[in-house]
Amino acid sequence: MCAHAEPDTAEPRVSPELVIITGMSGAGRSEAMHTFEDMGYFCIDNLPPAFIPQLTELAQLPGSRVHRLAVVCDVRAAEFFDALAGELDALHDRAIEHRLLFLEADDTTLVNRFKETRRLHPLCAEGGGLAEAIAAERIALGPIRERADVVIDTTGVRPAELRRRIREEFVTEPLAHTLSVTVQSFGFKYGAPTDADIVMDVRFLSNPFYNPELRHLTGLDEPVRQFVFGRSETGEFLQAWFGLLDSVMPGYLAEGKSHLGVALGCTGGQHRSVALAEATAAHLRKLGFRVTVAHRDVSREAGLR
Repeated sequence: MCAHAEPDTAEPRVSPELVIITGMSGAGRSEAMHTFEDMGYFCIDNLPPAFIPQLTELAQLPGSRVHRLAVVCDVRAAEFFDALAGELDALHDRAIEHRLLFLEADDTTLVNRFKETRRLHPLCAEGGGLAEAIAAERIALGPIRERADVVIDTTGVRPAELRRRIREEFVTEPLAHTLSVTVQSFGFKYGAPTDADIVMDVRFLSNPFYNPELRHLTGLDEPVRQFVFGRSETGEFLQAWFGLLDSVMPGYLAEGKSHLGVALGCTGGQHRSVALAEATAAHLRKLGFRVTVAHRDVSREAGLR
C-alpha cells in the first residue's frame, strides 16, 4: 500500500504587529504605552530586548489572540539595552513587521518633570546629578534614535496631544474605530446608570405605556417604534440630538478616549428609551464608530409606571 501524506491543516503563522517604544526617561513612555493599550495592543513595560523574540514566537502560536504588541524598552534595563540594536536586526532578518517609536524632550522639560514627580532618574544611581544623568542617557540612546521610525518630541506637549499624535502615526483603521461606544437604554424608576458619560432624558416624549395595545410591548417592536417615531416631537428631538452627537464625538476622539457610554432614559426603560437607543446606535454606526447596544431594564416586568 502506498502511504499518503496527511494534508497540512496547521494554521498559518501570522507575525504580530509589533511596536517598540523607547526614548528618554520622562519623555512620556508610560503615557504612550497606555495609549497603545487603549488601541487594543498587548503591552509590556520595561521588557529586556532579549525577550522580544520569545514574545513574538508566543504571539504566533496557533490559537493566539495577540495580534498587536507594544513593548517598552528603556535604560532601566541598562545591562540589556545594548542588545536592542541586535534584536532590531534579528526582527528584520525574520521579516517580522515592527516599528520603533522614540520619545524625547529637551533637558529643561525632563528636569522639570522629574522634579514634579519626585522620581529618581534611573541613571542617577550611578552617581552625579539629574542633569548629568539626562545627558548620559541622551548620548547612550543616540544610535537607537537614529534607527527610529517615528520620533516624537514631547516638549510642551500635553498627554492628550501625545495620544493624538500616536494615533495619527500608528492607527491604520479609520480613526472612529478607535472609540468604542456603548448605547444603553434605562428606566429612571430603577435609577440612572452611574457609568454613562452622556445621559439623555426622553421622558418628555409621549409614552406608549398609556396605549393598552402597546403597554406590554417594547421599543424593539414595530408598533411601538411607529408610535415613537411617528410624532413630530420625536423628529425634532432626533435632529437636535444627532446634531449634538455630531459635534461632541470628534472632541472625544481628539482626547484619545477609548470608550464612551451613552444612556437614554425614560420612565420604565421599555418603550421610548429602547427605540431611541437603537436609533442612536444606528446613527453612530453610520459615523464609523464601533457600537454595542444594551437595554438594561427592558426585561423587567411592566407595571407600576
